[in-house]
Amino acid sequence: MIKKSKLRGEFFMQGDIACAEGAIAAGCRFFGGYPITPASEIAERMAYRLPLVDGAFIQYEDEIASMAGIIGASWAGAKPMTATSGPGISLMNENIGLGMMMETPCVVINVQRGSPSTGLPTSWGQADMMQARWGSHGDYGSISLSPNSPQEFFDLTIVAFNYAEKYRLPVFVVTDAVVGHMTEKVVIPPVEELDIIDRKYTNKKPADYRPYDPDDDLIPPFAKAGDGYRYHSTGLTHDERGYPVMSEECQRRCAKRLVDKIKKNADDIIITEEHDIEDADVVVVSYGISSRTVIPAMEKAKEKGVKVGFLRLVTVWPFPEKQIRELSKQIKGFVVVELNLGQVVLEVERCAAKHAETKLVGHPGGGMHKMDDIVNAILEVANEQ
Repeated sequence: MIKKSKLRGEFFMQGDIACAEGAIAAGCRFFGGYPITPASEIAERMAYRLPLVDGAFIQYEDEIASMAGIIGASWAGAKPMTATSGPGISLMNENIGLGMMMETPCVVINVQRGSPSTGLPTSWGQADMMQARWGSHGDYGSISLSPNSPQEFFDLTIVAFNYAEKYRLPVFVVTDAVVGHMTEKVVIPPVEELDIIDRKYTNKKPADYRPYDPDDDLIPPFAKAGDGYRYHSTGLTHDERGYPVMSEECQRRCAKRLVDKIKKNADDIIITEEHDIEDADVVVVSYGISSRTVIPAMEKAKEKGVKVGFLRLVTVWPFPEKQIRELSKQIKGFVVVELNLGQVVLEVERCAAKHAETKLVGHPGGGMHKMDDIVNAILEVANEQ
């Protein structure tokens, strides 16, 4: 039995467990969820650990209620999280849109599996990437992080909470069953050494407070239920008071700010990892578990005389458009490696179309890329004139 409420030190830890511990370290004290493979271990761990840190766990009747539950918990001042996989995300998407419109800080973990529909429950894929960006209807900014190891699953869960609190929205950690069920070394530092961000609360008097009146950073200061502030929040298009206003002008202000608060802060949100791109002729782009197949393929391509670099997307949304466009002007082309039949590759192609070729090394999931397929794609792009 765990004696200490907050872990620290070195552990041999499964990815899903590392995610739960990252959430607790970030200050998560409410989890609402419903069991689903391959994410259930996160819920199981939170059910065990949250009572030890004065938190609460609720297993809801389904994923729809789970998402509604964490939205409500956030409005009560908690840092909440849920975890699911593809079918559960599909059920959550209406309330994810509500969370976007109400600007509700929370974290949503998607441990992806083979799809569509119920697909391959005990296997893996990366085919929910566009869903993470466009899953709910309407225009809004979105943040998605993609870890490629249990250590990163711990680290990026903390980053996700920080982004949720800072930018006031549901933030996704979009991983996969391999990372979720992989067991590796995870280092958990003392909580006081972690960079933890808490949401910005208003310092105005209740009579002067308007819940959706943003500061210069486009983020409205928060006031939680029970603090004495008169508050109206809705999924309808609303003005700065939170009241529904059915007009074109209000829709323009409301939707545009939801997009701009992420778009204009993209440079602070986007995290990428670069390898050998300075003089590369070909750059491989990948993320999550697929990125771990890229390094040995790069080394093999280099043995054949190709100058190849690697850009790993730690933040997938917002997409690093500027970085891809700048790279496209100095290379022959991109090779995109992902466990789907073509999703993030479309964004690379869009940004690089005028200058560089884009080639997909796709895979429908349930297995992993063969190294030779990646090597051959690199050679093809390198040798095309």
